[in-house]
Amino acid sequence: MNKVTVSAFVSGLIFSVGLLLSGMANPEKVLGFLDLFGAWDPSLALVMGGAIAVGLPAFTLARKRESALLGGEIHLPTKRSLDRRLVLGSLAFGVGWGLAGFCPGPGIVATGALQPGAAVFVLAMLAGMFVFRILEQRTH
Repeated sequence: MNKVTVSAFVSGLIFSVGLLLSGMANPEKVLGFLDLFGAWDPSLALVMGGAIAVGLPAFTLARKRESALLGGEIHLPTKRSLDRRLVLGSLAFGVGWGLAGFCPGPGIVATGALQPGAAVFVLAMLAGMFVFRILEQRTH
């Protein structure tokens, strides 16, 4: 096993544990955060703030580098404009998150933790990705 694979595994493991500890893999906690006019739970705002506090310096550093710390390529987004696809994709993501209480990472973690409904979410997510790929191939 090479160092990039080990690094990716360890990073994913740390991310998964963080999702579990923060409650992001718990749909009730997520839905409580999204319930602005009911029993709003602001604790996930702290989780998101923590993610931004870690991510912002890391992305700032990455923009200045030509390669990753382990020698691989750095793939950062280059597009800076809003378009129809981005807006519609963001809306679909938000609606899915609001209905299910999961987004992709926490959904996969919750599936591994055998949480009810998580596997259904992940299967629906994979089906959506498959449909997107078919539609993309038809337009190109």
